[in-house]
Amino acid sequence: MKKIIALGGSNSKNSINKSLAAYVAHSLHDVDVDLLDLHTIDIPMYGIDQEQEHGIPERITEIDEKMGKVDGIVVSLAEHNGAYTAAFKSFYDWLSRVDKKVWKDKPMFLMATSPGGRGGLTVLGIAEKGFPFLGGHIITTFSLPFFGKNFSTDGILDVEKATELKEKLQLFQQAL
Repeated sequence: MKKIIALGGSNSKNSINKSLAAYVAHSLHDVDVDLLDLHTIDIPMYGIDQEQEHGIPERITEIDEKMGKVDGIVVSLAEHNGAYTAAFKSFYDWLSRVDKKVWKDKPMFLMATSPGGRGGLTVLGIAEKGFPFLGGHIITTFSLPFFGKNFSTDGILDVEKATELKEKLQLFQQAL
């Protein structure tokens, strides 16, 4: 059985990106999913002074070790003002202090969703360009606009988006 980390790039209790990441990860066959929740990962905001005075948080080194042991990573990014959320950026920055290859060259399914019509495309584009420099082996990407209208716990309601996701899930599954 393959091991997958799924992560939503928001620290909201009711993160729509965490919901999408969990849904996609659990749609894969023969995988054990470890859902990381930024809402419950208690770490300080990254800063060089913080690191020099207190070191790297133990929770970050634990997550870095997990990243090295999984077969794939599913990430769905929230978009705040056209970029990563502060919580995700801090999490990502801390991880890069342990190992510059944050994503460990693991196969990655990179996504974004939002309540609006662009579906997080701006942050998705930023990540798509930047993650490979830090060990992101992006297999495929997916954007889901109008989350509230297009998503339910039973799946993607928009027929075209559901078909697109099914095809991209197959690509990612093959890469595992």
